[in-house]
Amino acid sequence: MTPAMHPTVSPRDPLAPPLLDAQGRRMTYLRLSVTDRCNFRCTYCSPASWGGKKDLLTPQEFERIVSVFARMGIQRVRLTGGEPLIRPDILEISRALSSLPGVERVAITTNASHLERLAVPLREAGVSQLNISLDTLQAETFRRISKQGDFAATLRGIDAAAAAGFASLKLNVVVMRGVNEHEAAALVAYAHARGIIPRFIELMPFGQGEPVPSAELVAQLQASGLPLEEEPVEARTQVSTSGPARYWRAPGGQVGFISPLTQNFCGGCNRVRVASNGDLRSCLGGRAQAPLHQLIRGGASDPELALAIRQALGEKPEGHRFTETGNAATLLPMMGIGG
Repeated sequence: MTPAMHPTVSPRDPLAPPLLDAQGRRMTYLRLSVTDRCNFRCTYCSPASWGGKKDLLTPQEFERIVSVFARMGIQRVRLTGGEPLIRPDILEISRALSSLPGVERVAITTNASHLERLAVPLREAGVSQLNISLDTLQAETFRRISKQGDFAATLRGIDAAAAAGFASLKLNVVVMRGVNEHEAAALVAYAHARGIIPRFIELMPFGQGEPVPSAELVAQLQASGLPLEEEPVEARTQVSTSGPARYWRAPGGQVGFISPLTQNFCGGCNRVRVASNGDLRSCLGGRAQAPLHQLIRGGASDPELALAIRQALGEKPEGHRFTETGNAATLLPMMGIGG
């Protein structure tokens, strides 16, 4: 296929927006992993066998990559991990990326263990949104999921984030059968009491555990006495709902459900992923990649980086294929991809 025929390659200027994938979907959201190391090592995300990448990008290399993506039409950047807040230069990275022309919003996904110290500095560095991972309100269950995690520090960090004045806070709960599904109502109440939107995520096939379908969890919450009414698409705001979640309205606020297995979210995909070593991954559920770090360190120009990005997105599949037989064996651990 020639560049003129390919939907992701511009024959005029590869830096010119829009940035499209092979299906013609417009990419506006970059998930950028700044580290694949974590201080928690949760069972569903980071298997004991994961040794980590050896050559992480520098703040300057992150800035170069994001500046190219922003010129191509990326508007939102989410910093992920591993745990992004364990990088000592996370404030430097946040300030640099939030200042780039074209970047409208910088967000971070975190386990909250460092937020007691960093919540206010992150907001002052230009971070406007936090997604906080918390799967349980029980210390014993927390230790079962993450033997290395600090439960008390997590709870203190969440309270610090709630007080820091971020434009948006979400609580991400990975639901595992027989582990934490019975805590859903309590987690909704906990989040809403702090002005946070809780979101329940079907366990994806990257690690241990059995998923709970979102429809089952909605029914469970309703049976517990929580009134839930599905939110019409036209009522959703960009800040709170621009992503794969489907939202329901409860008395205390929104409740989100992310259902990669039972309600495939790929049709509206607008996301590109770059791992902590600079590998571009066009899809969460695959191994295809483009080594942007090698291009940068080899002296590639911005148009050459843009062309490599477009060519990689030309291989982006229509869907993640998580449910295909045998596919789980080909997936990298979640912390190796950046979520």
